[in-house]
Amino acid sequence: MPRPIGIVACSAEGASLCYRTICAEGAQVLGAHNHPEITMHTYSLAEYEKSIDCGDWQGVADLMLSSANKLAKAGAGFLICPDNTIHQAFPLVEPQSPLPWLHIAEVVAAEAVQRGFRRLAITGTRWLVESEVYPEKLAARGLDYLRPRRAECEEIHRIIVDELVYGVFRPAAVETFQRVIGRMKDAGCDAVILGCTEIPLIMNDENSPLPTLDSTRLLARAALRRAIQEAKTST
Repeated sequence: MPRPIGIVACSAEGASLCYRTICAEGAQVLGAHNHPEITMHTYSLAEYEKSIDCGDWQGVADLMLSSANKLAKAGAGFLICPDNTIHQAFPLVEPQSPLPWLHIAEVVAAEAVQRGFRRLAITGTRWLVESEVYPEKLAARGLDYLRPRRAECEEIHRIIVDELVYGVFRPAAVETFQRVIGRMKDAGCDAVILGCTEIPLIMNDENSPLPTLDSTRLLARAALRRAIQEAKTST
């Protein structure tokens, strides 16, 4: 059997998409209706936001570690977090974690290299875009990047926290993303990171001016591969 996957969730829509992707694509690999065992735990997004808003990344790490410990006790073999923003606390989480993790930005950076991209547009919450979560992982692989302008970043942030996390998908939001991504394409980017796990709910290769790197589904697929591979190596 594949190794059980533990999901440290944060926002409902992104975590749901990650979960559904593992289940749906697991069936393509393992057979009809089959997928690895999955356990998910989450504190409310409001609990996370209390710490994020005041820059208390230890507080974020404490929540993630609490979830991690619950998932370890439930039998998870390794962990993923389908939320880009709270990966800012990852350096505080990893040394104390009861289980190994896949890092969402490392998964995305690896995919970018495999597909031959060189300069990536970063989209996501203001908290993520202003952080080093993606720049560090991209630079480690020799990749360049571009952040949105401040006003663009603020509008994207508003769309994410006021609309997407609630499952509200408006044409105006798509138009905003298309405009921002289009400008970054003109500035030399050859792909865009959908660096909020809800963004893939409204943006994809069909409506984006640039090829997309869907962080949510890429993480789900990496977890599925790991779950299957670890089962093979343990036999």
